[in-house]
Order: sequence, then C-alpha cells, then structure tokens
Amino acid sequence: MPNIENTTPGADFLKSLGFPTLDVHESFTHFDFTTPGRRVLVIGPMGSGKTEFAARVWRDASVARRKSEKVRAMTSTGNLDRRKIFFIRSEIDGGRFSEYPEDAMPYRSGYIRCGENIARIRDSFGFEEVLKDNPDVGTYIIDEASFFDERLAYVARNYSIEKGCMFVFPTLILNFRREFFNSTARLMLDIATDVIPLTAYCEHSDCMASAFYTYRYYQVGEDECPALYFDPLIVVGGDRVKNSNLEPNYAARCEQHHFLPGKEYTFFTLKPLGEEAGRGNSEPLRNELQALHENPEKSLLYDNLLRRYGNSPDASIYMNSMKPSHIAEKAIAYLFCEQNLLGESLLVRMVTELGLDTVYLEKVLSENRHPVSFSQTYLL
Repeated sequence: MPNIENTTPGADFLKSLGFPTLDVHESFTHFDFTTPGRRVLVIGPMGSGKTEFAARVWRDASVARRKSEKVRAMTSTGNLDRRKIFFIRSEIDGGRFSEYPEDAMPYRSGYIRCGENIARIRDSFGFEEVLKDNPDVGTYIIDEASFFDERLAYVARNYSIEKGCMFVFPTLILNFRREFFNSTARLMLDIATDVIPLTAYCEHSDCMASAFYTYRYYQVGEDECPALYFDPLIVVGGDRVKNSNLEPNYAARCEQHHFLPGKEYTFFTLKPLGEEAGRGNSEPLRNELQALHENPEKSLLYDNLLRRYGNSPDASIYMNSMKPSHIAEKAIAYLFCEQNLLGESLLVRMVTELGLDTVYLEKVLSENRHPVSFSQTYLL
C-alpha cells in the first residue's frame, strides 16, 4: 500500500473518512473567480481538451452567478464581475466546427451556447474593441490565442493588472513541428500567471503513452502521410477526418509516433537554395521546385528522405510524406512567408513560370498573413 502524504483538501477529506494514507490526485473541481488579474494558460496538443476545460469554466460561472450579493463582492473589481464570461475566437478559424451554432463555444464532444457573449476578431485591435464594449465582463476566454498577433498578450496583461479582469487562454503553444507556435505563443508563457498543461492518449493505434505533441498528417487512400517540415504553419479547416492529399488531419502523438520528415532537407537544402535565389541566382531553386512539381522522385527532397530514412523501421511512413500534392507550392510558400528569402516579384515570376497552383497559394499565403494576388501584373 502506498505511503505518500498528500496535504491537498481532497486528501484531508479522505483521511477524515478513515482512508489510509495514499497519494491523492486532485481532479477539476471548481474555478476560482475571486482572485483578480489571473492570466490562465491552458496548453496541450490538439484533442487534449483545452476548449472543453474552458467550457467547464463557463459552466462554473453560471453556477457562481446564482449566488448572493456577498459572493458578487468577492468576484468583482469595480464594475466588472469575473463570473461574467465572454468567449472570443479568431476570424480565420471559422472553418472548424462549422456544423455548430454561430454562438457556440465548440469542442470535440459538444458545445456551450454563449448567446451574445461571443465575438470573432481578426487581431489585437479587435480584441481591444471587445474589451471596451463590455466593461462589466470580468473573464474572457480567448480560444487559440496563438493565432493572433503578439500585441494581444500585452493588451491582456495590462488590462488584467489595471482592471482586475481574468483571461483564460486555451491554446496551442507548440506547432506540428514541435516548436513554439510563433512569437505570440512565447509571449503567452511570459505573461501567464497560471499554466495548466493537458495531455491525451497517443492516437497511434498501437500506443497508450501520453501525447504532448500535435501531429499533422494527410490521409491518402489507405496511407498515413506525415506532413513535411515545411508544410504551411497555419492551415485553416474543419475538425472532421479527411481523406485528402490536400487537407491535413491532426492527432495527439507521443514522441515515438510523431513523424516529422524533411527538417534536415529544409535547413540543409531548401533554405540555402532560397538564400541563393534571393541573391540573384534563382535557377537552382527553380530546378528543385520544378522537380517537386513535375517528378518528385527526381528531387533533392526525395533523395534526402531516402538516404535518411531508407533503413528505418518506419521508412514507409516517412516516404509517404511525398504522396500529398502541392509540395512545390508548400516549399516556395515557406521560403516567402516564414524565411522572407524571396521578394514578391520573384515569387510571382517563379510560380507563373512553373505553373504552380495560384488558388492554393493565395489561400495559404493569406492564412499565414502574407497575402499575394497572382492576378496582378508585375514588371519581371
């Protein structure tokens, strides 16, 4: 029998009932609306229950609002009451849970109706407008805060300090590359007063380990095809499982089953080619993009994957990463959006010459905040 002291209220309660000394793990009980100025970061991979946690906070607030004026004094700072909650989503995240009501706080196993206390915003300036229009709201839930510009982190911090408001941020901190999602994600950790990490079972069919990472893959027929490292950082879409070589799926995965091919190629080959193109010699990059577009097995990427993973027990999984379409489009978008190695005119010229999919590229570039219209005329 374990002999581990635990001084949590739950442990004390069980001891009062005659239970032996044992390790007690506290589950979610109720949320604290009395402490002003909290900035609660709820993190974990996709599918770990971040938004569902936020929905529990919403339900607790509805219970707390039924209590007396004495309780209101405990949960209020000035005119705002932390039992009053407002839910905020990103405008670019509209494709997820599209089958739910417009006023829903949606998660994978259900939703909460928010009524008028819900808004979709584009950036931190829209966030400030919501704060201004709702002076009595004391708690804001900002879903996927990492989707917004980094200024939002400081707007929330300053407002919480000045007004006593509380913010709950159910958000991804790591992207599918197992790196910080962006600079906003880093700042969210800097300004947080509380961090609540959530995990999930690894969604690999042969595994029961805890998953800390979000895995992106494409389902092409019967094949699981891991996303390449330079896949677009943000891909907006629904949460349904898709059998598509263009729209990705997501799963919570442990380290062993989180496959991420192409990272070595990205930094040893693709990025140097982009740097050389930016200095005026675009032919080597053009040749690689043409191979990726027309005959991927002749590309430097295919050669790199074969040499790196060819003798691995998971070789077939890694090589499946070449099966999804638009690899050339993803490669040039990465160089333009994330590495800033290509000017817009060079981007447009290469895309036009190679006959790449401009509709797909306009969508990806817009979602990743580098909009380009390929219908414009450039002096090339």
